[in-house]
Amino acid sequence: MKHDSELRDVKGNRLILRYTPNERTNHWITAITFVLLALSGLAMFHPSMSWLYAVFGGGQWTRILHPFVGCVMFVSFLILALRFWHHNYLDKNDVQWMKQMNDVLANREDRLPEIGKYNAGQKILFFVMVASLVLLLLSGIVIWRAYFAFYFPITVIRIASVVHAATAFVLIVSIIVHIYAALWVKGSIGAMTRGTVTYGWARKHHPRWFREIIGK
Repeated sequence: MKHDSELRDVKGNRLILRYTPNERTNHWITAITFVLLALSGLAMFHPSMSWLYAVFGGGQWTRILHPFVGCVMFVSFLILALRFWHHNYLDKNDVQWMKQMNDVLANREDRLPEIGKYNAGQKILFFVMVASLVLLLLSGIVIWRAYFAFYFPITVIRIASVVHAATAFVLIVSIIVHIYAALWVKGSIGAMTRGTVTYGWARKHHPRWFREIIGK
């Protein structure tokens, strides 16, 4: 395998390894299971979305598969969180970045404080996902009728159902924002498919991380 400093694209531009194959696989397992959970959850949430049952082979299979897929996503995201936890601590630069949201939205990155591997928006999303997945797991266990629901009084089950639905809504909206941001910053999708970014991309969007990598 080539050293990071020897990686180049078809045009000869030098590349930096941003995500290893294991990290990318971990991310895409989490992403795919999220899509399956969102679709199956929406199918069960409201009669107007019941047509989505067909995607999973009918209502009974949807109700059976949803919690098991949820467990897979939780474990996958837990591994992902442990991999990237140390990159997601908020610091004074992140606070300043959030104060300059007008510059962020206007793409005036030269005016922003230097960003490490992730910016403040990505770090906030990370912690929203951590909180959401924990709430979804706990509330999901309470309402998992086949195995656990009978241990809880009906009032607790009803509260857990509301928490589960509300948290799922927050997570779906957060992931939509995440996808939009990835499409907005050209090169982000490639980083999670190919694993590499150009020197120019890293220097422009994550200058502090760029210096750390080059320093190594």
